[in-house]
Amino acid sequence: MYQQIGVGILGANPDRGWAARAHIPAIRASPHFALAAVATTRAESAHAARERFGATHAFTDPVALSRHPDVDLVVVTVKVPEHVELVTAALAAGKHVYCEWPLTRTSTEAAALAEAAEQAGVLAVVGLQARFAPTVVRAREMIADGAIGTVLSANLFSSRAKGGTLDVPAWTAYTYDATTGAGLVEVLGGHTLDLAQHVLGPIRDLSARTAVRIQQHRIAETGEAIAVTAPDQLLAIAGLDGGAVMAMHVHDGEIARPHTRLEISGTAGTLTLLSAPETEPQVAQPQIGRLDLWQWRPGATAPVSILPDADEASALPIEAANVARLYRRLAADLRDHTRHAPSFRDAQRLHALIERMWVNPSATKPS
Repeated sequence: MYQQIGVGILGANPDRGWAARAHIPAIRASPHFALAAVATTRAESAHAARERFGATHAFTDPVALSRHPDVDLVVVTVKVPEHVELVTAALAAGKHVYCEWPLTRTSTEAAALAEAAEQAGVLAVVGLQARFAPTVVRAREMIADGAIGTVLSANLFSSRAKGGTLDVPAWTAYTYDATTGAGLVEVLGGHTLDLAQHVLGPIRDLSARTAVRIQQHRIAETGEAIAVTAPDQLLAIAGLDGGAVMAMHVHDGEIARPHTRLEISGTAGTLTLLSAPETEPQVAQPQIGRLDLWQWRPGATAPVSILPDADEASALPIEAANVARLYRRLAADLRDHTRHAPSFRDAQRLHALIERMWVNPSATKPS
Protein backbone atom coordinates (compact mmCIF):
# COMPACT_ATOMS: atom_id res chain seq x y z
CA MET A 1 0.00 0.00 0.00
CA TYR A 2 1.42 3.37 -1.03
CA GLN A 3 1.33 6.45 1.12
CA GLN A 4 -1.11 9.11 -0.01
CA ILE A 5 0.17 12.57 -0.94
CA GLY A 6 -1.07 15.16 1.54
CA VAL A 7 -2.54 18.20 -0.20
CA GLY A 8 -2.90 21.69 1.24
CA ILE A 9 -5.08 24.11 -0.73
CA LEU A 10 -4.58 27.86 -0.52
CA GLY A 11 -7.78 29.67 -1.50
CA ALA A 12 -10.25 26.95 -0.53
CA ASN A 13 -13.32 29.15 -0.32
CA PRO A 14 -16.14 27.02 1.15
CA ASP A 15 -18.89 28.70 -0.88
CA ARG A 16 -17.52 29.21 -4.38
CA GLY A 17 -14.37 29.17 -6.48
CA TRP A 18 -12.21 26.90 -8.56
CA ALA A 19 -10.88 24.91 -5.61
CA ALA A 20 -14.39 23.81 -4.63
CA ARG A 21 -15.56 23.13 -8.19
CA ALA A 22 -12.49 21.36 -9.57
CA HIS A 23 -9.70 20.55 -7.12
CA ILE A 24 -11.75 19.09 -4.27
CA PRO A 25 -13.67 16.61 -6.50
CA ALA A 26 -10.43 15.65 -8.26
CA ILE A 27 -8.62 14.97 -4.98
CA ARG A 28 -11.55 13.04 -3.52
CA ALA A 29 -11.68 10.80 -6.58
CA SER A 30 -7.98 9.94 -6.52
CA PRO A 31 -6.42 7.13 -4.49
CA HIS A 32 -3.11 8.97 -4.60
CA PHE A 33 -4.08 12.14 -2.71
CA ALA A 34 -5.63 13.11 0.63
CA LEU A 35 -6.84 16.58 1.58
CA ALA A 36 -4.61 17.44 4.52
CA ALA A 37 -5.28 21.17 4.89
CA VAL A 38 -7.17 24.18 3.59
CA ALA A 39 -6.50 27.88 4.02
CA THR A 40 -8.45 31.08 3.50
CA THR A 41 -7.88 34.61 4.78
CA ARG A 42 -10.49 34.40 7.55
CA ALA A 43 -10.70 31.89 10.40
CA GLU A 44 -14.45 31.47 9.97
CA SER A 45 -14.24 30.52 6.30
CA ALA A 46 -11.14 28.36 6.85
CA HIS A 47 -12.94 26.27 9.47
CA ALA A 48 -16.05 26.11 7.30
CA ALA A 49 -13.91 24.85 4.40
CA ARG A 50 -12.33 22.21 6.62
CA GLU A 51 -15.76 20.93 7.63
CA ARG A 52 -17.28 21.09 4.16
CA PHE A 53 -14.39 19.50 2.31
CA GLY A 54 -13.27 17.04 4.99
CA ALA A 55 -9.77 18.42 5.47
CA THR A 56 -7.71 17.56 8.53
CA HIS A 57 -6.38 21.07 9.23
CA ALA A 58 -7.51 24.67 8.65
CA PHE A 59 -5.26 27.72 8.38
CA THR A 60 -5.38 31.45 7.82
CA ASP A 61 -1.58 31.63 7.54
CA PRO A 62 -0.39 30.20 4.20
CA VAL A 63 3.17 29.84 5.47
CA ALA A 64 1.97 27.69 8.36
CA LEU A 65 0.07 25.47 5.94
CA SER A 66 3.15 25.10 3.73
CA ARG A 67 5.33 24.14 6.69
CA HIS A 68 2.95 21.60 8.18
CA PRO A 69 4.39 18.06 8.07
CA ASP A 70 1.10 16.57 6.81
CA VAL A 71 1.28 18.72 3.66
CA ASP A 72 3.37 17.31 0.79
CA LEU A 73 1.82 19.31 -2.05
CA VAL A 74 0.71 22.95 -1.85
CA VAL A 75 -2.05 23.91 -4.30
CA VAL A 76 -2.38 27.64 -5.07
CA THR A 77 -5.85 28.73 -6.25
CA VAL A 78 -5.88 32.43 -5.30
CA LYS A 79 -5.70 35.64 -7.34
CA VAL A 80 -2.79 35.83 -9.78
CA PRO A 81 -0.97 38.79 -8.11
CA GLU A 82 -0.64 36.70 -4.94
CA HIS A 83 0.92 33.67 -6.65
CA VAL A 84 4.57 34.68 -6.37
CA GLU A 85 4.51 35.19 -2.61
CA LEU A 86 2.57 32.01 -1.86
CA VAL A 87 4.49 29.77 -4.27
CA THR A 88 7.79 31.14 -2.94
CA ALA A 89 6.76 30.27 0.62
CA ALA A 90 5.80 26.74 -0.39
CA LEU A 91 9.09 26.21 -2.23
CA ALA A 92 11.02 27.57 0.76
CA ALA A 93 9.28 24.93 2.88
CA GLY A 94 10.50 22.24 0.47
CA LYS A 95 7.01 21.32 -0.76
CA HIS A 96 5.82 20.30 -4.19
CA VAL A 97 3.54 22.91 -5.79
CA TYR A 98 0.55 22.91 -8.12
CA CYS A 99 -0.25 26.52 -9.06
CA GLU A 100 -3.19 27.59 -11.17
CA TRP A 101 -2.61 29.30 -14.51
CA PRO A 102 -1.60 32.10 -15.00
CA LEU A 103 1.45 31.28 -12.91
CA THR A 104 2.47 34.93 -12.55
CA ARG A 105 1.91 38.36 -14.05
CA THR A 106 5.11 38.33 -16.14
CA SER A 107 7.58 35.92 -17.69
CA THR A 108 10.30 37.40 -15.46
CA GLU A 109 8.36 36.41 -12.36
CA ALA A 110 7.71 32.98 -13.86
CA ALA A 111 11.42 32.49 -14.58
CA ALA A 112 12.27 33.32 -10.98
CA LEU A 113 9.76 30.76 -9.67
CA ALA A 114 11.00 28.12 -12.10
CA GLU A 115 14.58 28.70 -10.90
CA ALA A 116 13.48 28.54 -7.27
CA ALA A 117 11.63 25.26 -7.88
CA GLU A 118 14.66 23.73 -9.57
CA GLN A 119 16.90 24.85 -6.73
CA ALA A 120 14.47 23.34 -4.21
CA GLY A 121 14.47 20.03 -6.07
CA VAL A 122 10.68 19.70 -5.94
CA LEU A 123 7.97 19.09 -8.51
CA ALA A 124 6.35 22.37 -9.53
CA VAL A 125 3.43 22.16 -11.98
CA VAL A 126 1.02 24.69 -13.44
CA GLY A 127 -2.68 24.23 -14.17
CA LEU A 128 -2.63 23.88 -17.96
CA GLN A 129 -5.03 20.96 -17.93
CA ALA A 130 -6.53 21.27 -21.42
CA ARG A 131 -3.71 19.12 -22.79
CA PHE A 132 -5.00 16.17 -20.74
CA ALA A 133 -8.50 16.08 -22.25
CA PRO A 134 -8.90 12.62 -23.88
CA THR A 135 -9.75 14.02 -27.31
CA VAL A 136 -6.80 16.43 -27.17
CA VAL A 137 -4.50 13.50 -26.40
CA ARG A 138 -6.05 11.54 -29.27
CA ALA A 139 -5.77 14.44 -31.74
CA ARG A 140 -2.09 14.83 -30.90
CA GLU A 141 -1.50 11.12 -31.46
CA MET A 142 -3.38 11.13 -34.78
CA ILE A 143 -1.40 14.08 -36.11
CA ALA A 144 1.88 12.46 -35.06
CA ASP A 145 0.79 9.25 -36.81
CA GLY A 146 0.02 11.11 -40.04
CA ALA A 147 -3.76 10.64 -39.94
CA ILE A 148 -4.32 13.93 -41.79
CA GLY A 149 -1.00 14.05 -43.62
CA THR A 150 1.11 17.17 -43.31
CA VAL A 151 -0.56 19.90 -41.28
CA LEU A 152 -1.08 22.98 -43.43
CA SER A 153 -3.05 25.35 -41.24
CA ALA A 154 -5.24 25.69 -38.17
CA ASN A 155 -8.02 27.95 -36.97
CA LEU A 156 -8.60 28.35 -33.24
CA PHE A 157 -11.63 30.10 -31.73
CA SER A 158 -12.81 30.29 -28.14
CA SER A 159 -15.31 32.61 -26.47
CA ARG A 160 -16.47 33.14 -22.89
CA ALA A 161 -19.67 34.56 -21.46
CA LYS A 162 -17.63 36.53 -18.89
CA GLY A 163 -18.33 40.26 -19.00
CA GLY A 164 -21.48 39.93 -21.08
CA THR A 165 -23.47 42.04 -18.63
CA LEU A 166 -22.93 45.49 -17.14
CA ASP A 167 -23.01 44.24 -13.54
CA VAL A 168 -20.38 41.64 -12.63
CA PRO A 169 -19.55 39.87 -9.33
CA ALA A 170 -17.14 41.67 -7.02
CA TRP A 171 -14.70 38.75 -6.96
CA THR A 172 -14.12 39.12 -10.72
CA ALA A 173 -13.50 42.89 -10.64
CA TYR A 174 -9.72 42.62 -10.54
CA THR A 175 -9.66 40.67 -13.82
CA TYR A 176 -10.73 43.77 -15.75
CA ASP A 177 -7.44 45.47 -14.79
CA ALA A 178 -4.73 44.60 -17.33
CA THR A 179 -1.93 44.96 -14.77
CA THR A 180 -3.15 41.99 -12.69
CA GLY A 181 -2.28 39.41 -15.34
CA ALA A 182 -5.69 37.74 -15.03
CA GLY A 183 -7.56 39.04 -18.07
CA LEU A 184 -8.72 37.38 -21.25
CA VAL A 185 -5.31 37.48 -22.93
CA GLU A 186 -3.54 35.71 -20.09
CA VAL A 187 -6.24 33.25 -18.98
CA LEU A 188 -8.18 32.10 -22.03
CA GLY A 189 -5.41 33.20 -24.38
CA GLY A 190 -2.86 31.20 -22.40
CA HIS A 191 -4.99 28.05 -22.20
CA THR A 192 -5.81 28.09 -25.92
CA LEU A 193 -2.20 28.76 -26.93
CA ASP A 194 -1.01 25.90 -24.76
CA LEU A 195 -3.64 23.61 -26.28
CA ALA A 196 -2.56 24.59 -29.80
CA GLN A 197 1.12 24.04 -29.11
CA HIS A 198 0.49 20.72 -27.40
CA VAL A 199 -1.37 19.42 -30.44
CA LEU A 200 0.51 21.16 -33.26
CA GLY A 201 3.98 21.86 -31.91
CA PRO A 202 5.82 25.06 -30.91
CA ILE A 203 4.83 28.47 -32.21
CA ARG A 204 7.73 30.12 -34.03
CA ASP A 205 6.38 33.63 -34.56
CA LEU A 206 3.29 35.50 -33.44
CA SER A 207 1.57 38.83 -34.05
CA ALA A 208 -1.63 40.04 -32.44
CA ARG A 209 -4.26 42.71 -32.04
CA THR A 210 -6.39 43.34 -28.96
CA ALA A 211 -9.34 45.56 -28.18
CA VAL A 212 -11.51 46.59 -25.25
CA ARG A 213 -14.98 46.50 -26.78
CA ILE A 214 -17.09 46.38 -23.60
CA GLN A 215 -15.74 49.38 -21.75
CA GLN A 216 -18.15 49.67 -18.83
CA HIS A 217 -18.77 47.33 -15.92
CA ARG A 218 -20.07 47.76 -12.37
CA ILE A 219 -19.59 45.70 -9.27
CA ALA A 220 -22.97 44.03 -8.80
CA GLU A 221 -22.89 44.13 -5.01
CA THR A 222 -22.04 47.84 -4.69
CA GLY A 223 -22.74 49.56 -8.01
CA GLU A 224 -19.13 50.83 -8.09
CA ALA A 225 -17.79 51.51 -11.58
CA ILE A 226 -14.88 49.38 -12.83
CA ALA A 227 -12.10 50.93 -14.90
CA VAL A 228 -11.77 48.38 -17.71
CA THR A 229 -8.26 48.16 -19.17
CA ALA A 230 -7.93 44.41 -19.84
CA PRO A 231 -8.79 43.55 -23.48
CA ASP A 232 -11.86 41.45 -24.18
CA GLN A 233 -10.83 40.67 -27.76
CA LEU A 234 -7.63 38.95 -28.91
CA LEU A 235 -6.80 38.07 -32.50
CA ALA A 236 -3.47 36.54 -33.47
CA ILE A 237 -1.63 35.04 -36.42
CA ALA A 238 1.03 32.45 -35.68
CA GLY A 239 3.63 30.50 -37.60
CA LEU A 240 4.43 27.02 -36.30
CA ASP A 241 7.81 25.31 -36.27
CA GLY A 242 6.62 22.78 -38.81
CA GLY A 243 5.70 25.54 -41.28
CA ALA A 244 1.92 25.54 -40.75
CA VAL A 245 0.08 28.78 -40.01
CA MET A 246 -2.66 29.40 -37.45
CA ALA A 247 -5.32 32.06 -36.96
CA MET A 248 -6.62 32.57 -33.43
CA HIS A 249 -9.52 34.57 -31.98
CA VAL A 250 -10.58 34.52 -28.34
CA HIS A 251 -13.05 36.89 -26.76
CA ASP A 252 -15.22 37.69 -23.75
CA GLY A 253 -18.78 38.96 -23.61
CA GLU A 254 -20.34 36.21 -25.74
CA ILE A 255 -24.05 36.39 -24.97
CA ALA A 256 -25.34 33.79 -27.44
CA ARG A 257 -23.21 30.65 -27.67
CA PRO A 258 -19.81 30.54 -26.00
CA HIS A 259 -17.82 27.72 -27.55
CA THR A 260 -14.40 26.48 -28.57
CA ARG A 261 -13.30 25.18 -31.96
CA LEU A 262 -9.86 24.10 -33.19
CA GLU A 263 -9.87 23.06 -36.85
CA ILE A 264 -6.67 21.55 -38.23
CA SER A 265 -6.30 21.11 -42.00
CA GLY A 266 -3.80 18.69 -43.50
CA THR A 267 -2.90 17.24 -46.87
CA ALA A 268 -4.96 14.12 -46.17
CA GLY A 269 -7.90 15.43 -44.15
CA THR A 270 -9.09 17.64 -41.33
CA LEU A 271 -9.44 17.25 -37.58
CA THR A 272 -11.80 19.39 -35.51
CA LEU A 273 -11.90 19.73 -31.73
CA LEU A 274 -15.27 21.23 -30.83
CA SER A 275 -16.92 21.97 -27.51
CA ALA A 276 -19.78 19.57 -26.84
CA PRO A 277 -23.19 20.79 -28.06
CA GLU A 278 -24.71 20.57 -24.58
CA THR A 279 -21.89 22.62 -23.05
CA GLU A 280 -23.03 25.28 -20.59
CA PRO A 281 -21.60 28.81 -21.07
CA GLN A 282 -19.37 28.61 -18.02
CA VAL A 283 -17.61 25.47 -19.25
CA ALA A 284 -17.17 26.32 -22.93
CA GLN A 285 -13.49 27.07 -22.41
CA PRO A 286 -11.13 24.35 -23.70
CA GLN A 287 -9.50 23.67 -20.33
CA ILE A 288 -12.86 23.15 -18.60
CA GLY A 289 -15.51 21.68 -20.86
CA ARG A 290 -15.69 18.53 -22.96
CA LEU A 291 -14.20 18.70 -26.44
CA ASP A 292 -15.49 16.35 -29.12
CA LEU A 293 -13.14 15.20 -31.90
CA TRP A 294 -14.21 14.87 -35.53
CA GLN A 295 -12.27 13.73 -38.57
CA TRP A 296 -13.11 14.77 -42.13
CA ARG A 297 -11.70 12.49 -44.83
CA PRO A 298 -11.35 13.31 -48.55
CA GLY A 299 -14.59 12.71 -50.42
CA ALA A 300 -16.67 12.26 -47.25
CA THR A 301 -20.04 13.98 -46.93
CA ALA A 302 -19.95 13.91 -43.12
CA PRO A 303 -17.27 13.80 -40.43
CA VAL A 304 -16.41 10.73 -38.38
CA SER A 305 -16.62 11.03 -34.61
CA ILE A 306 -13.42 9.92 -32.90
CA LEU A 307 -14.24 8.53 -29.46
CA PRO A 308 -11.28 8.03 -27.13
CA ASP A 309 -11.49 5.50 -24.33
CA ALA A 310 -13.29 6.74 -21.22
CA ASP A 311 -11.27 6.99 -18.02
CA GLU A 312 -12.13 7.30 -14.35
CA ALA A 313 -12.15 11.10 -14.60
CA SER A 314 -15.00 10.95 -17.13
CA ALA A 315 -17.46 10.31 -14.29
CA LEU A 316 -16.47 13.49 -12.43
CA PRO A 317 -18.20 16.89 -12.72
CA ILE A 318 -17.06 18.39 -16.00
CA GLU A 319 -15.02 21.18 -14.38
CA ALA A 320 -13.04 18.64 -12.36
CA ALA A 321 -12.32 16.07 -15.08
CA ASN A 322 -9.24 17.58 -16.73
CA VAL A 323 -7.91 18.77 -13.37
CA ALA A 324 -8.17 15.16 -12.13
CA ARG A 325 -6.20 14.02 -15.15
CA LEU A 326 -3.47 16.53 -14.35
CA TYR A 327 -3.38 15.26 -10.76
CA ARG A 328 -3.01 11.72 -12.12
CA ARG A 329 -0.02 12.83 -14.20
CA LEU A 330 1.43 14.66 -11.19
CA ALA A 331 1.14 11.53 -9.04
CA ALA A 332 2.89 9.47 -11.72
CA ASP A 333 5.71 12.01 -11.92
CA LEU A 334 6.20 11.86 -8.16
CA ARG A 335 6.14 8.05 -8.21
CA ASP A 336 8.42 7.61 -11.23
CA HIS A 337 10.67 10.66 -10.72
CA THR A 338 9.65 11.99 -14.14
CA ARG A 339 8.67 15.48 -15.33
CA HIS A 340 5.74 15.12 -17.74
CA ALA A 341 3.20 17.42 -16.07
CA PRO A 342 3.26 21.06 -17.30
CA SER A 343 6.10 22.70 -15.39
CA PHE A 344 6.96 26.19 -14.25
CA ARG A 345 9.41 26.32 -17.18
CA ASP A 346 6.50 25.55 -19.52
CA ALA A 347 4.62 28.39 -17.85
CA GLN A 348 7.59 30.74 -18.28
CA ARG A 349 7.72 30.02 -22.01
CA LEU A 350 3.97 30.53 -22.36
CA HIS A 351 4.12 33.82 -20.48
CA ALA A 352 6.95 34.94 -22.78
CA LEU A 353 4.87 34.00 -25.83
CA ILE A 354 1.93 36.02 -24.53
CA GLU A 355 4.19 39.01 -23.90
CA ARG A 356 5.33 38.89 -27.51
CA MET A 357 1.75 39.65 -28.51
CA TRP A 358 1.89 42.95 -26.63
CA VAL A 359 4.69 44.22 -28.90
CA ASN A 360 2.15 45.30 -31.53
CA PRO A 361 1.18 48.96 -30.79
CA SER A 362 -2.47 48.03 -31.22
CA ALA A 363 -2.05 45.47 -28.44
CA THR A 364 -0.18 47.58 -25.91
CA LYS A 365 -0.57 46.37 -22.33
CA PRO A 366 -1.07 49.21 -19.82
CA SER A 367 1.77 49.53 -17.34
